[in-house]
Amino acid sequence: MTIFTRGFSGRGRDNNPDLPPGQYLTEDFPVLSAGPTPEIATEDWQFTISTETKRYSWTWEQFMALPIEEVGTDIHCVTRWSKLGTSWRGVSLDTLFADVDTSYEFTMAHSYGGYTTNVPLEDLLDGKAWIAFEFDGEPLHPEHGGPARLLVPHLYFWKSAKWVRGLEMLPQDEPGFWEQNGYHMYGDPWQEERYW
Repeated sequence: MTIFTRGFSGRGRDNNPDLPPGQYLTEDFPVLSAGPTPEIATEDWQFTISTETKRYSWTWEQFMALPIEEVGTDIHCVTRWSKLGTSWRGVSLDTLFADVDTSYEFTMAHSYGGYTTNVPLEDLLDGKAWIAFEFDGEPLHPEHGGPARLLVPHLYFWKSAKWVRGLEMLPQDEPGFWEQNGYHMYGDPWQEERYW
């Protein structure tokens, strides 16, 4: 049976103009997960990008040797909470894709623990997405996706896959875990693309 952590139920709305429609502001960082929290040691962590012809991979040591960026951004959960002005550190997907050769335009993010979510490649490039390993000046806690998670802040936060371990390039868009269970294929919070 799938285990859902607290916070999947709704709350009241907020009229803050910085919030997408239907969202409320929170100062907390709610923990929402489908299933138990994987514990991944950094020495066991590996990130891969699999294309139609090749598999690119980075160990934690190789990953941490890449250029690291500071990211300040708002995040929006489909369960209606938003958190403004969050601080992250991570490696841009532009850096990871710099030497990747692919003609495919879609990706499936895969996580330790089996979670998946789909994101178009264009939504991961041009400064839109990172593999984040720090939040608010601290190593990313496992309950928030540590040691590293995908960070795609312009989409609902279920697209920012916790415990990410790789991206699979796809020739067409395919649904991931939540998308197969009724969530929107894209997930733009400003368009309220929550569910089908």
